[in-house]
Amino acid sequence: MKIKATLLLLLSSIAMSFAQSATVSGKILDKSNNSSIPYATIVIKLGDKIITGGITDEKGEFTLDKIALGTYDLEVQFIGYKSHSSQISVHSKNLNAGTIYLSEDALSLAEVEVVGERTTIEQKIDRKVVNVGPDLINSGPTASDILNNIPSVSVDTQNNSVTLRGNPNVQIFIDGKPSQMSASQALQQIPSTSIKQVELITNPSAKYNPEGMSGIINIILKKNSNLGFNGSVNAGTNFGITPKGNTSLDLNYRVNKFNFYSTYSINNGKWNNRGFVDTEDELRPNNSNRANFVIDNFNQNHFLKAGVDFYMNEKSTLSFFTNQNFNTTRGEFFNEVIYKNGINPNVIQLNKSKNVGQNQVYNLGYRHEFDKADKKLDIEINYNRNDRPEDSVFLDGNNNLLQSNLIETIGENVIMNVDFVNPLDEKTKLELGLESRFDGTDNTFDLDNTYFSDFDYKRTIQSAYANYGKQFEKWSYQLGARLENFQVEANFRRIDSEPGQFKDAIFTVYPSAFVSYVATEKDNFNFSYSRRVDRPSLGQVNPIRDWSSPTIDQEGNPNLNPQFTNSFEVNYTRTTKIGAITSGVFFRYINDPISQVFIQSPYDENKKLMTYGNFESTTEYGIETSGNLNFKKWWSVNFGADVYFRNANGVVENAEGDLTEKSVLAVPFNARMNHNLTLSKKLKLTWFTLYRAGVDDIQFSNKEMWRTDLGVRYSILKDQGSISVRVNDIFNTMRARFYGEIPEVTFGQFRWESRMVNVNFNYRFGSGKNRALQRKQRDQNETQGGGLF
Repeated sequence: MKIKATLLLLLSSIAMSFAQSATVSGKILDKSNNSSIPYATIVIKLGDKIITGGITDEKGEFTLDKIALGTYDLEVQFIGYKSHSSQISVHSKNLNAGTIYLSEDALSLAEVEVVGERTTIEQKIDRKVVNVGPDLINSGPTASDILNNIPSVSVDTQNNSVTLRGNPNVQIFIDGKPSQMSASQALQQIPSTSIKQVELITNPSAKYNPEGMSGIINIILKKNSNLGFNGSVNAGTNFGITPKGNTSLDLNYRVNKFNFYSTYSINNGKWNNRGFVDTEDELRPNNSNRANFVIDNFNQNHFLKAGVDFYMNEKSTLSFFTNQNFNTTRGEFFNEVIYKNGINPNVIQLNKSKNVGQNQVYNLGYRHEFDKADKKLDIEINYNRNDRPEDSVFLDGNNNLLQSNLIETIGENVIMNVDFVNPLDEKTKLELGLESRFDGTDNTFDLDNTYFSDFDYKRTIQSAYANYGKQFEKWSYQLGARLENFQVEANFRRIDSEPGQFKDAIFTVYPSAFVSYVATEKDNFNFSYSRRVDRPSLGQVNPIRDWSSPTIDQEGNPNLNPQFTNSFEVNYTRTTKIGAITSGVFFRYINDPISQVFIQSPYDENKKLMTYGNFESTTEYGIETSGNLNFKKWWSVNFGADVYFRNANGVVENAEGDLTEKSVLAVPFNARMNHNLTLSKKLKLTWFTLYRAGVDDIQFSNKEMWRTDLGVRYSILKDQGSISVRVNDIFNTMRARFYGEIPEVTFGQFRWESRMVNVNFNYRFGSGKNRALQRKQRDQNETQGGGLF
């Protein structure tokens, strides 16, 4: 009996082991054209209990393992198609469920149009992903308007400088690559209608270039990959002091092994900005003055993105795209300086300028996916050229010519990278990569049609990285390091000065670490660390004048040193029935922080010079929270709030021209909230509110500002079109106010066309088959993702 019992237990164990190793496989196709359906949801159920599940790959195939022998229900679902349900009997080690065909569901296809009606925010382990909805697009015509409505990001409307978590040292990426355009150019020249997502990467992994102390803002442009012919047209106008217009057209055609796509937009209009700077010079009372400014700019921008994907076979894809920006700006900068002593004559200066610039991007990419799941090789070459000429004249109050400026600026950037991902097993992944980057700019400055100065800046960065990630039970981690060799050379020549040259070569290791703990299905904790560098930008080191007034000049400093940052971050995400809330804390220690300084001009004793310098050190730490909550079927909210503490130490020039140490504790606070209300099936309401607290700094401090917007959106033309109306800054409260005591007591204010009425029309057309095929991983939410996670 004991022998029989032992044999029975042994046979039962063997049977159980076979049951646990059984697999179910199959393929999902579109019934109308036999094309594969990637990312369809597969669920195996026993009664009401879900046994296991998964999704199909890009070929529409699926494999589910570790299924015990028995009879189950197999369910297949995909947005835009009728659900499929059938019974399967698992009676052997491998069961092929065969080919399952799905039919389109007209009702579901209508619901596809609703997805993306509002902006959503996702918290990933190494980034925050903002999926841009129409409510955010309607905030304004450019990328600047979108970013100013996103948690943790602030855009200075005076110069379009960007801060992330209160820090201006941030890298702007476009489609996963650094752009040769400055932040101000990119934000003004990229139309809001072309933006699919915005990624806030505050603690990037070793896979990323380590530049940008506060991280990376990656702007992902739209690229359709739906089957057949699809597109959309958008037209809008903005009424402020003067009307402005914007129009865009998106087209996509996918057939056989090719996918063609393009986006074209045009923005144009006149923008007004006015303000004053009041200066009290106690040591030199005759210099005390009030400078009034009126700035009018007419901008016309043409933006084009066009590309093609060639699916060579099931494993290999060759892709090419280009971005083309053509921008024309005509500006008038009126400056009146009124001296308070009544003795010095007042000065009136008018600066008229014309800038006709072009930015070109060409990208060639190749991806190969191996037979082993998730094993892939990416090779990419990216070329970027930016031409920014300026032709300007300075006139006095009687319209007499004072001087003329002709400035030529040409920037070029080449990036070549190879990325390899190899899953060592189901829970372990290794990432390896190489990158070569070449940046350069050439600048010439002609004063009164005669050579005055020139500047060239060249840098080469060679780097290699490795990331190793592993999962076990509720824990997962990724460790990485990036080795980088950096070389730079800058040459500056000026007719009244000796030629200057700057050279530097730095070899540095940048480590990174990520740890994730999934406590429950509703609670997730993430910890990250990275070492980063903020090298001076081309604008910060360029000593050629950026702008000029009778009392102030602005230019860069070629002798700036890079600043290094050690950054730590902890995030906690809580998922509830009505949505998800993410809260986080961070700490940063910065050596040699770069900041703007205000000193006596070495060229003109009657002028001040705005330039850049290295301060001693800075520590920053803060708390932020953001989330998406669906309180009702008709009411949803996304919000963000953050408060930071920055201990800044530096040396500034006082009124006597002596250097003096100064320390300050800055406490930036920002809060945003966006309500989306569905009043009916066709009518939706958006209410947005922003508050930004005042911030103390070493030299100049800012005062608080706030605004509230209100918008409505109405669906027309069988829900394929919509009309939107939005009023920004209803109470016209937005204004930039600043003050300082070093080197002189100074305060000022600038106002712009903040209160505007935006009217937009959008229409979508085409076959409308929703497919998740992507050209590259960077077009997905996991753009250049953090490895294992």
